[in-house]
Amino acid sequence: MYPFVKMQGLGNDFVVMDATKQPITLTAALIQQMANRRLGVGFDQLLLVEPAQDPACDFFFRIYNADGSEAGQCGNGARCMAVFIQRKGLSTRTDLRLQTITSQVQLRIVGSETVQATLEAPRFQANDIPFQAEGDHEGNQLYHEVKLPDETVRLSVVNVGNPHAVIVVDALACDQVHRVGEALSRHPAFPEGVNVGFMQVADKQLVRLRVFERGTGETLACGSGACAAMVVGRRNGLLQERVTVNQPGGDLMIDWQGPGLPIQMTGPAKWVFEGVWN
Repeated sequence: MYPFVKMQGLGNDFVVMDATKQPITLTAALIQQMANRRLGVGFDQLLLVEPAQDPACDFFFRIYNADGSEAGQCGNGARCMAVFIQRKGLSTRTDLRLQTITSQVQLRIVGSETVQATLEAPRFQANDIPFQAEGDHEGNQLYHEVKLPDETVRLSVVNVGNPHAVIVVDALACDQVHRVGEALSRHPAFPEGVNVGFMQVADKQLVRLRVFERGTGETLACGSGACAAMVVGRRNGLLQERVTVNQPGGDLMIDWQGPGLPIQMTGPAKWVFEGVWN
């Protein structure tokens, strides 16, 4: 039996489990079964909290996509994990540091269901994404072109704990999000896959965003995707230091002062229900 809590951040939903006292081993097949929205619990990602591996951190934060693949970061999930840790009595602290397989995230609970997450400074080198950039071995330029069967897409790449490609668009079209998003998420230029964000810049303080996540598909919101969009927009001179990112599930506030500095994200983390998977 697996006790769990169903949580969500802006409609990006999770099953969260406590593995601090006893290890939990989950196969990809079991995760896929649990993620099924008709035959299982249904979720975008499954989250585990485990004992810390780094003495500088409070806990280890493990993230699985709906297809069973493991991810390196999840902004909405990190905020939910902070609330889970507090409500389950795993820590009384309102400031927490979590380690993932790729990075660390600092969390601060600022309200009963509001959490501020600070992600490590974004990385742009091709090897850090990873991204196989044509004609640019460093991969540090602002824009790249990736060829798809029917078109060439102009995008920017960034790693915010997980890999993102961000496309600036004039309008958010559903068919483009799914068609281009799925094609890019599996494209050979991204050896480990990529999350694909479609960003419409309303003004220097507001963007509208839709994200096709690798291993999951389009979600109502993507916290790391919102951070990636902010970074790309600011790096390209389109945005100010504080931006509201509007997604189908709601709004996140993102702050980023510039290269080499961490990204701050503030948004909700909702406790939905508790259950047991038999």
